[in-house]
Amino acid sequence: MKPSPLRLSGLEPFIVGPNTNFINVGERTNVTGSKRFLRLIKEGLYEQALDVARDQVEGGAQILDVNMDEGLLDSAQEMAHFLNLIASEPDIARIPIMVDSSKWDVILAGLKTLQGKGVVNSISLKDGEQIFIERARIIQKFGAAVIAMAFDEDGQADTLERRIEICERSYRILVHDLGYDASDVILDPNIFPVATGMEEHRNNAVDFFLTAKWIREHLPGAHIIGGVSNVSFSFRGNNKVREAIHAAFLYHAIQHGMDMGIVNPTQLEVYNEIPEELLTCVEDVLWNKRDDATERLLELADSYKDDGQVKEKVQLAWREEGVSKRLEHALIKGITEFIIEDVEEARLHYSSPLEVIEGPLMDGMNVVGDLFGEGKMFLPQVVKSARVMKQAVSHLTPYLEAEKELLKQDTSRTKILLATVKGDVHDIGKNIVGVVLACNNYDVIDLGVMVPTHKIIEAAIEHKVAMIGLSGLITPSLDEMVDVAQEMKKAGL
Repeated sequence: MKPSPLRLSGLEPFIVGPNTNFINVGERTNVTGSKRFLRLIKEGLYEQALDVARDQVEGGAQILDVNMDEGLLDSAQEMAHFLNLIASEPDIARIPIMVDSSKWDVILAGLKTLQGKGVVNSISLKDGEQIFIERARIIQKFGAAVIAMAFDEDGQADTLERRIEICERSYRILVHDLGYDASDVILDPNIFPVATGMEEHRNNAVDFFLTAKWIREHLPGAHIIGGVSNVSFSFRGNNKVREAIHAAFLYHAIQHGMDMGIVNPTQLEVYNEIPEELLTCVEDVLWNKRDDATERLLELADSYKDDGQVKEKVQLAWREEGVSKRLEHALIKGITEFIIEDVEEARLHYSSPLEVIEGPLMDGMNVVGDLFGEGKMFLPQVVKSARVMKQAVSHLTPYLEAEKELLKQDTSRTKILLATVKGDVHDIGKNIVGVVLACNNYDVIDLGVMVPTHKIIEAAIEHKVAMIGLSGLITPSLDEMVDVAQEMKKAGL
């Protein structure tokens, strides 16, 4: 039987099916992983702590991990309090929450407070099978999905064989014995640091990749997750190298079946943008290709430390390229700093502002789309690219409007209606399409975002449009589009 999709929710439903791309779980609302977030919680600066959560959501996190495990905090109370605060912030609460704790009372406090369907991170067989079953049943009653760590009575799994053994055992208890839907089971095979200099750690990444592949082939419906920042722990303080390790690790882990990761979505590097020499050294370490792989990466890492002017010159080398290449680079990297001056230069170079959109800007977005499809870019990076594109189009809009004015004398123009469907606020793609259509002599009626079906039908009839274009990003928008199509048939459109 084909596994059902994983269904989670905050204020909005989040459905993870076989065609869903990699899921980013925001990691910065975690007192054990973020000194800033810990300080804000300790000092009771909850508004600023909420800003951290908001930044994760705006950066592209699709699930928000919340952890309050710190010795000087009343962790259960802080968990419940912060989840209540999140619930009062719709822009944060729209995504599902991951209640993250090693303490069972904290997980319970989170489950009792949680709105929607979230994820528990985590339970394990560390305290024996009976306690594992008892806790799994309670989580099941609350309706949450669950992460099972590769940890049993003998300790954490640190070899390929142990990872497979514990993940399979956890899966079979949850799915076969307790009746969990397999899609509600998320397995964490343990991401451990690489390049530690210790012989027993050389296969840490390889073993994770191979475990993920085995799970994907033998445990149908289960999801695979890990804390990605763990893999680069040896290089704390060298962000450039850490980001390269994260990007390369994610690329290969996803190829082997990993479909969820606890990451900082605002600091993800693009796989194709990693310098070739650095990427080679990183992948030698990840795949344990050479006996001297760690030494070579450590030696190279020194040249990527922040050394002021040298680093700045390297970072700005792309500014020497032609304007089309500069626009492409800005879109891929999500850089807004120079976008206005580059778009203006392109506008003066091309005969029409529309040519700038249809030429270098769309060429750049096509590269972004290809990288995303190949698993070399992730959703948070695409969100940044879309923001750059929106800023570029905004600069060109007054010039495009001027061109449209020249076309308004033609009363026979074909009318097209555009709208983002009910429940969705994403409109970047719709706005770009509207601009392109208007500049090609179409009369565009744009109803905006969150538009209910009946308003779309009424406007289509009133304006006698030839075509309706519907926009949306979140999965439930597809159902809304089906509803619009059905109502169009009923209305004889």
